[in-house]
Order: sequence, then C-alpha cells, then structure tokens
Amino acid sequence: MQVALVGLGLYWLLNSGAEAMNYRWQWYRIPQYLWFVEDGEWFPAELLEGLLVTLKISTVSLVCTLAVGLATALLRMSDSIIGRGLARGYIELIRNTPLLVQIYLLYFVFGPVLGLERFTTAVLALSLFQGAYTAEIFRAGLNSIAKGQFEASQSLGLSYSDSYRFVILPQVIKKILPQLTNEAVSLVKNSSIVSVMAIFDLTTEGRNIVADTAMPFEVWFSVAGIYLCVTLVLSGFAAWLEHRLNVPEH
Repeated sequence: MQVALVGLGLYWLLNSGAEAMNYRWQWYRIPQYLWFVEDGEWFPAELLEGLLVTLKISTVSLVCTLAVGLATALLRMSDSIIGRGLARGYIELIRNTPLLVQIYLLYFVFGPVLGLERFTTAVLALSLFQGAYTAEIFRAGLNSIAKGQFEASQSLGLSYSDSYRFVILPQVIKKILPQLTNEAVSLVKNSSIVSVMAIFDLTTEGRNIVADTAMPFEVWFSVAGIYLCVTLVLSGFAAWLEHRLNVPEH
C-alpha cells in the first residue's frame, strides 16, 4: 500500500512538473535504445550494451577489491611496522580523497606513464577506492574470530595459509557478508563515475542518447531504473546467500 502511494505521488509530481515546463513525454522511444530486431534476431542497443560494460567493470573490480581489501587487512594486523604503516597510509589516503580526483590522477597522470588502458585504469581506480573500505571490514571480521581458532588450526598441523583458507576466512566471510554486500552495491553505483574516461558504460551511453534526442527525463529515469534493478538483484542474491549460510541478522 505504501509503495503504491509513493508511486502515485511520484507519478503526479512528474506529470505536474512536465506540464509546468510544457514538456511532452516520449517514453515510446526508449525501447529502441534497449534492443532492436534485425533479421528476426534480437540485439542489445546502446543502453543494454552500456549495461554489459558496467557489469564487466563491476565484476572485475569486485574481485580485485576483495583481494586488495584482504591483503590490506592482513598487513594492518601483521607484526611488520612497515607493513602496518603502508596499509594505514593507503587507507587514509584513499578514504580522505574524492574518487573523481583519484580517477583523474590515474587516467591523466599515472595511466600514460604505466601504459594503462582505460578499462584497466577504471578497474584499478574502483578497486583501490573500494578496497580501502573493504579492508576495514575484513579487519573487523578477523578481529572477531577467537584466538582459539588460530591455535586450533595450528595444532592440527595446518600451515599459515591453509589456516586462513580452510578455517579463518570461511568464518570471516560468513560474519561480514552483509557489509560486503553493501560494498558491492556501492561499487556498482560508483562505476558510473568512470564515464569521465570516455568508457562507454551505461552512464556514458545515457549521456550520448540525451545529446542526440533531447530526452533527458526519459533517458535518465531509464538509466536510474536499470541501476536500481541491478542493485536489487545483487541485494536479493546476497539475502539468499545469507539465508543459505545462516548468517545472523545485524
């Protein structure tokens, strides 16, 4: 009931605003930018092609984010003063500077020096940014594991890496899964910023369509709806996974 009321209120607000600006909705033109049919076959159009690029960037960045976050968390908890200093410096630097500035630095300064392509630069920027936040999540999860778990794994003759792989990390992932889900959703949303590097992701394709059609409202509402669908599916999958793993509610 509440969702219906919100929907009706939003519908009334949009129509009122459009009438005040003498704007005519052209929703019938949106499907042609989602897909098209040629010789009886369906093909993705600009928006769906941009979505595929966004999903590719987000997927690769998520894997790298988890690796960076875990490595940084282990350094933060290590006995090495240098390792702890480097990890803390990285976290403070990334968390206290805007993502857009980091992307500009990587794309215009470090990218050309290192010979990085735009896709690689986008993945690196997102991974470093989200990795700084994920590192603290991993560290909190590792600190929540009782020391007896480490001692028990060592008493079984497991090596340091095997102890983490088979005993510690499965428990950590189970504890921090809700927080990791939030980071994954944030990663998908933050991926829209890489459009400043002329990567033809969903946001860039939407901007190009608006420039060609002068339909800002229809296009941007469609883009927002696509992002919403992706994040809802991701959240639903995470909720299902939490249920399967019997993760306690926070």
